[in-house]
Amino acid sequence: MPKSLFGFVLLIGRYHQIGIAALSIILFLAGTAPLEIQRRIINAATDGAPYQSILILVLAYLGLVLLEGLTKLMLNIYRAWIGEVAVRWLRKSALAASERQDEAPLDALVEGVQLSIVIAEAEPVGGFVGTSVSEPLLQAGILVAVGGYMIFLQPLMALAVAIVFLPQIGFVPLMQSAINHQVETKITVMRHVSQSMVQHVATNDALDAQGARVERLFSLNMSIYKIKFTMNFMMNLMTQLGYAGIFALGGYYVATGNTEIGTVVAFISGLSKIRDPWGELIDWYRDLRVTQVKYAMIRDASAASGSQDEAFAPDTASTIDALKA
Repeated sequence: MPKSLFGFVLLIGRYHQIGIAALSIILFLAGTAPLEIQRRIINAATDGAPYQSILILVLAYLGLVLLEGLTKLMLNIYRAWIGEVAVRWLRKSALAASERQDEAPLDALVEGVQLSIVIAEAEPVGGFVGTSVSEPLLQAGILVAVGGYMIFLQPLMALAVAIVFLPQIGFVPLMQSAINHQVETKITVMRHVSQSMVQHVATNDALDAQGARVERLFSLNMSIYKIKFTMNFMMNLMTQLGYAGIFALGGYYVATGNTEIGTVVAFISGLSKIRDPWGELIDWYRDLRVTQVKYAMIRDASAASGSQDEAFAPDTASTIDALKA
């Protein structure tokens, strides 16, 4: 297995990542245009424009929304397929490693690790492959496009929106590091649970130890939830402060005649369009950090059980050839 997570991403399907990236670019470009259409519809309605003009704008808006939705549908299916191919590769890797040890049976710990990889660990790592490149490209593209549009409309209001997101750059990495530590410990405990199940030891001490591990998993999961939901609470609070800034500045500019009501509506919609990709980008970052931990543990386990020997090379090659086809 490649040393890094992104090395594994390139191994599974570098050419498919280019196709997914192209769809992502189309999607974030198509996602910005509806904001301008919304602004023009509101301004046309308040300025007494002919209804026919408003109807044409509405039809244009629906067309753009349909284009955006179909592109997103294609992108999601494509990413899911790449992710499932990676999951299949990891599972076959673990199964092939165990099959090659028929003449020299694995000890319970190694067998338990392989069981954990096949059942639980492969799916989140493989699933990340589908979104590893396209997700940050798509969400960052939306942020840049929508943010640039908002700056074009009203720079000071755009600055007020940007300020509320800055604190997240500080507290999100710190909280994510704490989650990563808990995840690494959780995977280790789960592997020991699998090891105990493989050994089929039914003594009182073994049962007590297994019960203690289950309690440990409960505590680790609750700790992860507390950090994660606290992070979500703080991010949502920052977003609501952004809405408050738009209402305050927008109301002032409309009252003093310095801007149109359509601009304020566009900013409210724009903040919604920024909030979602910003949250998705944060989620991608959290998934990246957690998946790097999980991938490193799978890679080390594969190296320990000899999964990099030449006997497995034909299976790897056939998988990559199938991807390219």
